Amino acid sequence: METIHKRLEQVRRNIGQVIFGQEQTVEQSLISILAGGHVLLIGVPGLAKTKLVDCLGRVLGLDTRRVQCTPDLMPADIIGSEVLEEGESGRRTFRFIPGPVFCQLLMADEINRASPRTQSALLQAMQEHRVSVAGQTHQLPQPFHVLATQNPLEQEGTYPLPEAQLDRFLLQIDVDYPALAAERQMLIVTTGSADQEPQAVMNGEELQKAQRIVRRIPVGDKVLDAILKMVRAGRSGEGELTDVTKHLAWGPGPRAGQALMLATRARALLQGRLSPSIDDVVALAHPVLRHRIALTYSARAEGVTLAAVIDKLVALLG
Repeated sequence: METIHKRLEQVRRNIGQVIFGQEQTVEQSLISILAGGHVLLIGVPGLAKTKLVDCLGRVLGLDTRRVQCTPDLMPADIIGSEVLEEGESGRRTFRFIPGPVFCQLLMADEINRASPRTQSALLQAMQEHRVSVAGQTHQLPQPFHVLATQNPLEQEGTYPLPEAQLDRFLLQIDVDYPALAAERQMLIVTTGSADQEPQAVMNGEELQKAQRIVRRIPVGDKVLDAILKMVRAGRSGEGELTDVTKHLAWGPGPRAGQALMLATRARALLQGRLSPSIDDVVALAHPVLRHRIALTYSARAEGVTLAAVIDKLVALLG
């Protein structure tokens, strides 16, 4: 475990040489990958979301592909399709041509610009790590992760992700502007004669080993009870916070608890600890829950925010 922690520290340092002022975003992205999950990155243009995904792929030594989502993108453009070929004997057969989803790290850029039909093509891949084409099932490479980006501005011509697909993302990471010192360093480094290129630290096999270690990290009863208390408090009729649940159209499901269990373990490993603590639950509550609960229309009209609701759930933990 100590060896894996040192490698992960080197991964963070290498990414930090290219991505400036986004330490929390980098940490949460690594947590999600270590936990075997997918990531939804939301932020305005110019915050290095695309560069972060490319950098993660290089440093972790993963086969990385990119799909630029547009309204005319078809499911076959992502998962692949079958073509009819004629051999020398004149016999015709179908041959499957894999799409860009057959990789270890798939970047779906501006995923909300793809049509619902195309978005749904990713559902099976994200959940089952396989795709079905013409009645045949094709396994995806391992490990497999989807890192999708979304622009909160310019909502014209976009298709909001359905709740079923949002729930497949382990974390929703809201990418913010960098601090002054980090932005100053970024301006100096990125406008010079040569950009810093990230160097590979791990490979897919080593990453899978780290993911297996994450699942073996023990979780104490206090942490488990904290996760259950917070998740169930967000459901109508189950929690003690009726002033919170009345504002929610729906609350977090069981997958939210599973995400917190895995993410807290991954955070402990990333920080070199033998087991997660309640502080890990508090730190990861927002990225785990913000896309798994929804406000009612009346709550939004009253100015209630998701962040405020999650803060009240976190406050239950003391």
